[in-house]
Amino acid sequence: MSSVAERTASAPAGTRPRRSVAVVVQGAVIALGFVMLVAGFGLVAVDYRPYRVPSASMSPTIKIGDIVLARKTDGAGVGRGDIVIFKDSVWGDSDMVKRVVAVAGDTVSCCDSRQRLLVNGVPIDEPYVDRGIGSGEAFSITVPEGRLFVLGDFRTNSIDSRSHLEIASGTLPASDVQARVAATVLPTSRIAVHQRTTAFDALSGPRAHGPGPLQPAAYAMVSGVALVLLAAAAGWAVSLVRWTRRRRKS
Repeated sequence: MSSVAERTASAPAGTRPRRSVAVVVQGAVIALGFVMLVAGFGLVAVDYRPYRVPSASMSPTIKIGDIVLARKTDGAGVGRGDIVIFKDSVWGDSDMVKRVVAVAGDTVSCCDSRQRLLVNGVPIDEPYVDRGIGSGEAFSITVPEGRLFVLGDFRTNSIDSRSHLEIASGTLPASDVQARVAATVLPTSRIAVHQRTTAFDALSGPRAHGPGPLQPAAYAMVSGVALVLLAAAAGWAVSLVRWTRRRRKS
């Protein structure tokens, strides 16, 4: 009798390790998902800041009212082609968004027969520009040390360095730069990561930057959420199957 009782009692015990393993695996997956989510969000929160674009001067790349994420940096971390956020008292009190087209020591001029900007005598093909600068806007300046020359992508509708040529040749202090734009996050229909432009790569010197760790951080957050949801769904499905089996047996 005792041997039969022992065997009977040991039967359900044999299923416990499998249940325990399933619970442990589910918990580990959920924990991993939360770690990825928190790590990705933390990186974005520490390294990037949101800005609302106040004008249409960067259309079609960035439109008025868009919310962008910009990686914090200073003028030393800027290259030709970067889209930057800056605030300069001469230009106004609000944050401004423009593209750097020339850095200290560059000679920038307008324009060749195809209305292309010239930087150090090299014509720049800018696929992101809405239209050429236009006739009647000829200029040629050399960017002083520690300053930047910036333009909007909507060249015919942008108040930029061309509007301030009488003050330091239209340049702004590199130290006024607060951040480099990495992505558009709102509205949702315009969500996009802004990859670095190669338009100025023929020139020596500082080049445009990519979005930095924003993409890996975003992938980590999305993957983390997916892992948590999948693990929770799997746990729910297993519980439902077990409940169904018990009901059938009863």
